Amino acid sequence: MRSRLIKVEGAGNDFLLGIGTWATRLSEDAELVIQLCDRHRGVGADGILAVFEDRMDAIRLVHSNADGSPSAFCANGTRCAARAAVDLLGLPRHLVVSTGWIEIPAIVRGAEVSLELPPPKTPIDHILETDHGRWRGRQLELGTPHLVLPVDDLDSLSIETVAPALRRHSELGPDGANVHFVKQDSDFLRLRSFERGVEAETLCCGTGVVAAALLALEATAQKSMVVEARSGDRLVVESLGEPPVAPSRLTGPARLVAEIEPLS
Repeated sequence: MRSRLIKVEGAGNDFLLGIGTWATRLSEDAELVIQLCDRHRGVGADGILAVFEDRMDAIRLVHSNADGSPSAFCANGTRCAARAAVDLLGLPRHLVVSTGWIEIPAIVRGAEVSLELPPPKTPIDHILETDHGRWRGRQLELGTPHLVLPVDDLDSLSIETVAPALRRHSELGPDGANVHFVKQDSDFLRLRSFERGVEAETLCCGTGVVAAALLALEATAQKSMVVEARSGDRLVVESLGEPPVAPSRLTGPARLVAEIEPLS
């Protein structure tokens, strides 16, 4: 297998994906991850994906955040890894991605990739106090913890001001949570995300999309929800049971952007 470093993105969530010796290097060297993900002195990315071929219909995926910290699961990263496995490694369209959380079934249909996810843990209701106000939301865990907060004005929200204190709030546990602000607009949900390990707003968080959709579906008779990420991309979440504690299917775009040849 030729060693390759590929820039990929799923609904605006971007990653550096390594195959062969690049996968080994990315999975073992946190400093290298930090250097490559730096948007000014490196290539720039929200994190890395180290892809290892496991068997004829499966890959093993190691995901790390831009700050070098490990992450058990990233839905957009998993979708990108699944597409790379089909397009670059020749795996079948129906495959399994073994993550740091669990094994995830995936289906690749060209640029659209679907994942089937297990039910999250029972939601936890929170009323959180910070210097920027009082926030009412719900915490849902899907491989990683997510705090979902409904807001009236999503566009003018100063997310870099209000999100850091929420992301690290003591009531969310020692590692905090990804924070998602949501607003229902007619027949779809709009979402903005502030992610751990990136410590900034990202253009999309796949598991955050699923968490927000499952919570929104609890109050409706619908079985699916369209979610628009900050990137403008729309993803579809289907509840495969009674939301919010239900298995689900996430479908959205995944793209291979470019191959990278480092000069030093």
